[in-house]
Amino acid sequence: MRPYEVMIILDAGLEEEAIRSAIDRATELIRSRGGTPGSVDRWGRRRFAYELKHKWEGYYVVLRAEAEPSVMSELDRVLFLADEVLRHKVIRLPDDVAAAASKAAAPTASAEANGA
Repeated sequence: MRPYEVMIILDAGLEEEAIRSAIDRATELIRSRGGTPGSVDRWGRRRFAYELKHKWEGYYVVLRAEAEPSVMSELDRVLFLADEVLRHKVIRLPDDVAAAASKAAAPTASAEANGA
């Protein structure tokens, strides 16, 4: 399995439940195809530098996952067809970047587990 990062820009006019549902569908697709969804980082609403599909704001989400390339190509297809997704990008992370990110996340995860 390979490490991936997916940036999704959703319509900012969506309700919180619709945003949660779109993220859940993406993570469930990865999980159902044998991948492992990782962290979901919600950046929130951001203003665009230019108008995009007649909108000036979007809701940004960054999703990390480990999966086979076929799983991520299917996710790419599903995100392309989703009406609530304005833009998305699937990036395969280099192994050294993925290892550094997991090392950086490990101390904070252990500190949270210890109640710090």
